[in-house]
Amino acid sequence: MNNLIEKTTLVRRASKGLLNVGICVNLGFVAAAMAQQKPDPAFQKMMQSGFRAEGIAGLDRIQQDETQAFCSDPVFANGTSKAASAKREAIQKRNLAEIQQPSDGKYVGDWKKGEAIAQSGRGATWTDTATTPVGGGCYNCHEIDKKEISYGNIGPSLWNYGKSRGYSNEMMVYTWNRINNSKAYNACSNMPRFAHFKLLNEKQIQDLMALLLDPQSPVNQ
Repeated sequence: MNNLIEKTTLVRRASKGLLNVGICVNLGFVAAAMAQQKPDPAFQKMMQSGFRAEGIAGLDRIQQDETQAFCSDPVFANGTSKAASAKREAIQKRNLAEIQQPSDGKYVGDWKKGEAIAQSGRGATWTDTATTPVGGGCYNCHEIDKKEISYGNIGPSLWNYGKSRGYSNEMMVYTWNRINNSKAYNACSNMPRFAHFKLLNEKQIQDLMALLLDPQSPVNQ
């Protein structure tokens, strides 16, 4: 189940045709079926009948890519063998290679806009259009600004992110890469690949960068 958080984040936005049994109840079954070397016909049938394409949400969202398939297979995802380690390193290298650095050379945008993006989890649903802004939903997994009392703890606290880590160019690049595609550093990270899935655009990522790395951001006070 390591990498199902990223996949189900997209699936939850995919279709109003979700089976009534509830996706949370079935995560264990989904993980087991996805980890099989050969597709289970019954599982494939259930997935195809449980979802339907609607608006911008297509059935491609229930198909795992190589990274997700690797992380749903307990033999590899939690494995320490040479084969598992080599596969993990190859996946991370491939994800790192696809990251584009900011086209204007600027890593830091507007932290106020970044806070709004971090607060928002809207967008990418079947009711949205292809141009509807998508939120980052960052507070779902992270503590960021101490003034916000509602946040998740799947990810580490980001409070004082820049203040504690510094504002070096190396930290700028690392943070940019991590927001763009977390699998570049941890093949089975639960963090969504925001740029890979085109959930956030370059400007939005720059604004999130400002929230974390602008010395004037309340996060760094």
